[in-house]
Amino acid sequence: MGSETHLTLQDVAWHDAVGRLIDTLDRDHFWSALVRLLQHYVPVDNWVVLVFSPGRPQVLAESPAADGEPDALFQDYIKGLYLLDPFYIHNRETPRSGLFRLEDVAPECFEQTDYYQRYFRLNVVADEVHINVQLDGARTLSLSLGCQCRFSPEQTALLGLVQPWVAALMRQRLVFERESADAPQTAPSWQSRLEQATLQSGTALSAREMDVVQLLLSGCSNKEIARKLAISAETVKVHRKHLYSKLGIKSQSELFALFLQAQEGGEQP
Repeated sequence: MGSETHLTLQDVAWHDAVGRLIDTLDRDHFWSALVRLLQHYVPVDNWVVLVFSPGRPQVLAESPAADGEPDALFQDYIKGLYLLDPFYIHNRETPRSGLFRLEDVAPECFEQTDYYQRYFRLNVVADEVHINVQLDGARTLSLSLGCQCRFSPEQTALLGLVQPWVAALMRQRLVFERESADAPQTAPSWQSRLEQATLQSGTALSAREMDVVQLLLSGCSNKEIARKLAISAETVKVHRKHLYSKLGIKSQSELFALFLQAQEGGEQP
């Protein structure tokens, strides 16, 4: 006797929903339809579809604000705060496809950073996961899902289970996003932004001090900075003391304020 096949109503509904989603691949509401389907199984309070590249991320779609107006905090992200985003940094350092959790990519002191306190916890709220599709050596298509609570292990496992077909649909959808996805926008580098900040002090930071600044603002501890730069933790402390002295500041919050000033002054048309 052949084995029996048992389908639940939920199984049937799932396959029907995926079929209808595929039918929207060439339509404007594809991304929102994809997220609505995922929301049946995992909590998603905000989302955005980005193309990460060496320059400024390109926004292909995002969850609408409650009042229908552009999200001011997200606009700050696009202007330059993305440079402190652990997902952006991790992707630029080790670009690859897959499912990535915040806890996988965030530095040790991420929750103590001004970026976390003044942007992440207000805009993303509590947790975030990304489904990434590596397009080539320079670009990554990324679906960011934010939640007001921590994703549970079961929810993360479910996202990992559906990640292959979600990623396949994301790649197929890119055919209809080709014009915007193939036109990366340039943006000031870390060095040029920080060089603008140092103009106020009249003393330029060294290349190694620039590296330390970047890692400090993104939430790396002294040990993490030492490991990434292949130097001792004591040397990190020395670099930190010197750059604070050059910039005339006494705290990481003041360093973040200088970054924001450079961001505002470094906008390109």
